[in-house]
Amino acid sequence: MDGVNTGNAPRIHGLDTLRALAVALVVLHHYTLFVSDAPTFGWAGTMGWAGVDLFFALSGYLIGNQIVAASGAAPRFGLAGFYRRRLLRTLPGFWVVLALYALWPAWRGDAPMLPLWQYLTFTQNIHLQPGTAFTHAWSLCIEEQFYLLLPVAAVIGSALGRGGVRLRWAWCALLLAVAAGMLTRATIWHDGRHAPNWLGYYYQYIYYSSWCRCDELLAGVALALLENRAPGPWRRILARGNALLAAGTAVVGGTFAWFLDDRYGFAQTVAGYPLLAFGCALLILAALAPGSLLHRVRVPGAASLARWSYAIYLTHRSVSMLVAARMAQAGHGAEDAATIAACMLASLAGGWLLFVLVETPFMRLRARWESALSPAPAPAPR
Repeated sequence: MDGVNTGNAPRIHGLDTLRALAVALVVLHHYTLFVSDAPTFGWAGTMGWAGVDLFFALSGYLIGNQIVAASGAAPRFGLAGFYRRRLLRTLPGFWVVLALYALWPAWRGDAPMLPLWQYLTFTQNIHLQPGTAFTHAWSLCIEEQFYLLLPVAAVIGSALGRGGVRLRWAWCALLLAVAAGMLTRATIWHDGRHAPNWLGYYYQYIYYSSWCRCDELLAGVALALLENRAPGPWRRILARGNALLAAGTAVVGGTFAWFLDDRYGFAQTVAGYPLLAFGCALLILAALAPGSLLHRVRVPGAASLARWSYAIYLTHRSVSMLVAARMAQAGHGAEDAATIAACMLASLAGGWLLFVLVETPFMRLRARWESALSPAPAPAPR
């Protein structure tokens, strides 16, 4: 959720559009689940959970790009610096929202809190029971676990070989990880197919599971690897921007239709997530391709939504539930246009406040810290 660039680097409109789309889908989906309990937004609300998968792919690419690019220049890459930057990016906002869940009963509603250490260690998603407080942070747990392991794997890979050998090992590792995820989902699905509470079993052991939900993160890392280690093929691929956009839209649309037919089926569980990851990867490629419509068109408001997406993701669920409860007291149902508009605007406002009051100061602190820790440039020769 948190891979978007908040620094001074030039923004890529296509990536902003995808990130804005991802957070919009998640907000709509959670509204239908926790507020209206109805198909309020049609297929967009039903399939809005896939916004998390798009987030995963974007984060895998953006963070993978930092790691893969830096691992090619060892003096500039350090695990301590990477982890420091990631923690300053994710922890402040997360801690503030976690405090709201722990200290303000109305914020969490009737949902019970898990032991605090599970939230603080980002292990909440392991065997997570649906219906507990702050459940949507399961995806943040998977991202943080992935960010913990990926740079270590990059350092080990750098030590194992050079050039082509190292690149082949990296591609093999990615393919094996995807295959392992498919096999794991197949095994868990088969073992629990007769579980009394099938949906609870599915979410607890498959949907929320770290070892079952890395397909999109791996797809993003694969893009980063291709960009940094195979520049020739990368340029040739990006030369077909609108074809990438059409293909990505077709793959994601087809996968959506497949999941709408039966989200929890065996084939969808095993192959649906890698297929969705492939579609997301194609859309990211289209967003990066200079000739693509997705790259060239600047959607109004998308850049702001992209900047606020992490904060919106953290806060929107409770904000919508609180606002909807107030609207219900005034006689407006959850599917009334006034309630929907009030919840959407409040979700935007809540995310913006968290971004301005918490994220922005810590990002400035991170920038000052990085500047202070950067080695001074060597003096020019006389």
